[in-house]
Amino acid sequence: MANHLDLEEQEQLDQLKHFWNTWGTLISSVVIVVAGGAAAWNGYQYWQTRQATQAAALFDAVDVAARSADNARMGQAFADLKAKYAGTVQAGQAGLTLAKAMQGAGNADGAKEALAWVAEQSSDEGLKALAKLRLAGVLMDQKNYDEALKQLSGSFPPEFSSVVADRKGDVLALQEKRPEAIAEYTKAYKGFEDSVEYRRLVEIKLNALGVTLQGVTVAAAATATPAESK
Repeated sequence: MANHLDLEEQEQLDQLKHFWNTWGTLISSVVIVVAGGAAAWNGYQYWQTRQATQAAALFDAVDVAARSADNARMGQAFADLKAKYAGTVQAGQAGLTLAKAMQGAGNADGAKEALAWVAEQSSDEGLKALAKLRLAGVLMDQKNYDEALKQLSGSFPPEFSSVVADRKGDVLALQEKRPEAIAEYTKAYKGFEDSVEYRRLVEIKLNALGVTLQGVTVAAAATATPAESK
């Protein structure tokens, strides 16, 4: 009986050896690739977390410095963010914070530089859009209307279309281009929902240009498609 069991065990051992000789290298390779992939993914996750943590610390430094009007510290923290963590959301947020502080301190050129960086380099499309809108505002204050319109002529996320149209209307009104300003304000007015308070402000601007709310409503109805009119 014992010899019979020994023969079965030997046969199973021979089969195992044959299997390993045939597939062992492939199995080992797969295990190494899977293990290596898991290690790389964990390393990437750690790197991302570390990047976000350090970027957040620098953003806090920019925010605290802005509140205390420490321009030197604020500028240094933002410079570090741009140099080391330019691809993070915190870098874009810090740029907007810095620009607001600079503008409040009367440093329009410093504000423009920070906003231009966010508008061009931020990894977040929403922050890019905000930077372009605010940069256009600074340029308007400097009476650089053509450059302001240039900032507003690029691509924007759809949710910003009404605000962009309103800002274009502001620039065109300052250039005394009344028909073009009315067209942009009308576009903005139609884009905002009735419950949005911003719509009231656009209505006031239209009224100032001699356009009544009824006129805008009639124009909207006239341009509506049959499906929209139902």
